[in-house]
Amino acid sequence: MRTETKAVVLLQLGGPDSLSSVQPFLYNLFCDPDIIDLPGAFLFRKPLASFIAKRRATKVAENYRKIGGRSPILKLTIRQAAALQLELHKVMDVRVLVAMRYWHPMTEEVVDQVLKEKIDDVILLPLYPQYSKSTSGSSVNEWNRALRRRSTSGPTVKIVEEYCEHPKYISALIRNIGIALRRVPQGDRAKVHLVFSAHGTPMRLVREGDPYQQQIMRTYNAVVREGNFGLMHHLCYQSKVGPQKWLEPSLTETIERLGATGVSHVIVIPIAFVSDHSETLYEINMEVRRHALEHGITYYDMMPALHTAPPFIEALADVVLRKART
Repeated sequence: MRTETKAVVLLQLGGPDSLSSVQPFLYNLFCDPDIIDLPGAFLFRKPLASFIAKRRATKVAENYRKIGGRSPILKLTIRQAAALQLELHKVMDVRVLVAMRYWHPMTEEVVDQVLKEKIDDVILLPLYPQYSKSTSGSSVNEWNRALRRRSTSGPTVKIVEEYCEHPKYISALIRNIGIALRRVPQGDRAKVHLVFSAHGTPMRLVREGDPYQQQIMRTYNAVVREGNFGLMHHLCYQSKVGPQKWLEPSLTETIERLGATGVSHVIVIPIAFVSDHSETLYEINMEVRRHALEHGITYYDMMPALHTAPPFIEALADVVLRKART
């Protein structure tokens, strides 16, 4: 009798693994029906994605050049998968795989692997603690499309939708904020403003009922409450693309406002990111750092990403085990 096999699939954005892959990566991103979902978009989505990718590729490639010529997200996600598998092996026999949404290993490649190895049960675990149609929703939709194209009798699939207030996830954020605070000279710590920055989404999604903003608020409030830092704190959003209205205030607007009111010490906390990529390494740590210094901020730092912080991996293991029991 064959023993049932189980797998956890980490769902993540992905990123270009070379400067030459920036344009095709952007094409995949803007070809996503959960990103470009205007009425009748199926008629022009691919040409529009091609146009946007070509137009943005040079600038975006330059950003990646400044952080080493590629995205580190695959390497970091593989490390998270290994740490999670080690944690889960304490109580269950399971493999942890990685599926990226817009670059290799693409979702369809991992679906092929699951079917080839005849894995019986799959738990999809987005590395987005807060659910949005444009992140977790898009990754799950792509998994379902790839599976339907290949099989009518695939594995049993369960989905972790969010873990925005999981106590150990909150503890992991508090732990890493503490690391950043200990880097501030002790006599200056009371001057620090904690600036929580989440990836923005279009306001259209909020109006359509996307829960992302509310879940970001829940994470933010839990960290501030449980961390009990006794410091001023702010929530803002970053990475706006295109002309439509996005969640506000923006990170750059927040930095400008703080500088104008005499704030000198800022630590930025990438609250919705669980590993480093261009939004942290370039946008926060280079672009916004330069902007902060130009606007009077004399001490600027960024909280280290969660990566394989033990409480974060324990949080992931716990949500997997809870889902496995349902």
